[in-house]
Amino acid sequence: MNYNVVNRGDEVSIQLMNTFHDLIQRQGLTLEENNPDIVLSIGGDGTMLHAFHRYKEQLDHIAFVGIHTGRLGFFADWKPDEVELLAELMGESARQNDLRIVKYPLVEIQIMTPHGIETQLALNEFTLKGADATLVAELHINDELLETFRGDGICISTPSGSTAYNKSLGGAIVHPSLDAIQIAEIASINNRVYRTLGSPILLPKHHHCDIYPRAGQNIVLTLDHICLQRSDIVSIRSMTAAGKKVKFARFRPFPFWSRVREAFIGYERL
Repeated sequence: MNYNVVNRGDEVSIQLMNTFHDLIQRQGLTLEENNPDIVLSIGGDGTMLHAFHRYKEQLDHIAFVGIHTGRLGFFADWKPDEVELLAELMGESARQNDLRIVKYPLVEIQIMTPHGIETQLALNEFTLKGADATLVAELHINDELLETFRGDGICISTPSGSTAYNKSLGGAIVHPSLDAIQIAEIASINNRVYRTLGSPILLPKHHHCDIYPRAGQNIVLTLDHICLQRSDIVSIRSMTAAGKKVKFARFRPFPFWSRVREAFIGYERL
């Protein structure tokens, strides 16, 4: 079994990476940067997003696992003082050829311009905002107009991304076993002249959303941590990525709702 490590670049993460290299190679795993079976992210959730986008063309055979060395790592199952146990369990999994994984849905974005269609994937979310003015855009669901949006922007998230920016916008937390995307408004304008739905929307995997910005607008797009500024966008279609999911290696149980509790609430009994 081959592996690679993506780290945050701080001193703690680099030291932990060096320790892991030593431990995991004793277990018989081989360091392989270009074609790994497992990618270990050491850092925070941002590090995991970097790892995902680095290997997004190889999702069919790569599984990710995370050690968090920051304040909050929602994607990370492991803490720095558990690195030895993780290496042992990875080695055991490799010897038994028994890699247990969970699969999370992704959002696919098709950006239409006068020059053609660009396709992108996001693990957490995609956002659309006006670069220098209020965003004005028509929002269509399944080719039917829902609303004309005016405000700061629109966020479209995956279930795994529902605990990120979407949550701060008042969106629902969605279990990643559901193949769905969520649309949340960012500071919409609602008065007697302009009106939007004003509530987050969940779309199942066979539905799609089209956003038609007002012609000529300067638009800021974000795909997870990647930020782009464009003025040539005709429309953007968002949907659950068909046939593509991100895989996370699970070397011990870590239920989703336990992850939510530990990330946002803590643990206290009456």
